[in-house]
Amino acid sequence: MRTPEVFVRGIGTFVPPTVSVESAVAQGLCTPEHAKVHDMLGAAVAGDIPAPEMALRAAREAITRGGGGTGALGLMLYADVWHQGPDGWSPQYYLQHHLVGGDLLAVELRQGCNGVLSALELAGGFMAGDPRGRDALIVTADNFGTARMDRWCSGPDFVLGDAGSALVLSREPGFARLLSVSSISVPEAEELHRAGTPLFPPSATTGEAVDFSARAEEFGRMCSADTDLALAWVIVQQRMMQVLSRTLAEAEIKVADVTRTIFTSLSPEAVEHRWMAVLRMPMSKSSWDFARTVGHLGASDHLVSLDHLLSTGELGPGDHVLLGGIGPGVTISCAVLKILDTPSWV
Repeated sequence: MRTPEVFVRGIGTFVPPTVSVESAVAQGLCTPEHAKVHDMLGAAVAGDIPAPEMALRAAREAITRGGGGTGALGLMLYADVWHQGPDGWSPQYYLQHHLVGGDLLAVELRQGCNGVLSALELAGGFMAGDPRGRDALIVTADNFGTARMDRWCSGPDFVLGDAGSALVLSREPGFARLLSVSSISVPEAEELHRAGTPLFPPSATTGEAVDFSARAEEFGRMCSADTDLALAWVIVQQRMMQVLSRTLAEAEIKVADVTRTIFTSLSPEAVEHRWMAVLRMPMSKSSWDFARTVGHLGASDHLVSLDHLLSTGELGPGDHVLLGGIGPGVTISCAVLKILDTPSWV
């Protein structure tokens, strides 16, 4: 989807202090073998700071950097991966209560690691059709430090970090422009992330620990016995190429025009195999060197890495940034940003 006249005016993040993987191994929280597989250096750990509070802090920073006002907002999209608070309660209204007020549409998105990219697509459509020309606020936060989630060993190629992040989109010029955003689903591969796990009762109600590594192993066994299921992963790879090509074409750029890439913060093998090798770009063009220091931040990977690249001067006027991810569903999403100016806070 082309997104004419959609600009980024502000970005904000809240990243708590990190705990090193070396420390986790010493404490018996992670085995040396698992640490070698994902090759990450640490994970941001929020302790008892609630995810909605991290979202609020990030949103305040994004709004301040974007000009300081909330009156122009017409939409807030709150993307998350893990549980946010009491059952039967919605986190987006916490931000409405404490920051933006009630005169806008506020929606929670459960799109996994691709939450921000899905939010960009929805916000772009909203802004194109809103006759009042209002802005959109995208917010995300997760705190994985709960009993059912082992941040160090729950996944086969990542450790989980905590963070909050936010982005203000506007029709008024900003430091960056959203050129295009696109997504596609592969529903025939939805079993990849459940791998035979019963749908009822929901696992959140049983107290069972989350183990993505075990699910990945089970899915591999299922593929060995089911040709159609194995083919679904091949389709994922094919459609990833379609989304990449479409997003770049709609942004009217080529791969050679991409300055940096930001993908979901997984192991270097996953990032390189799924994305960088396909693009024929070196890993040095990705955000991996930073991402490995904070871990996989749920839905905050893209915005936290973008803020880091901007704040360290690794992105400047004229640069193009390609963002992408593969989330449960399976959903594949990409977006292209063009940096127009050095942000005022850098």
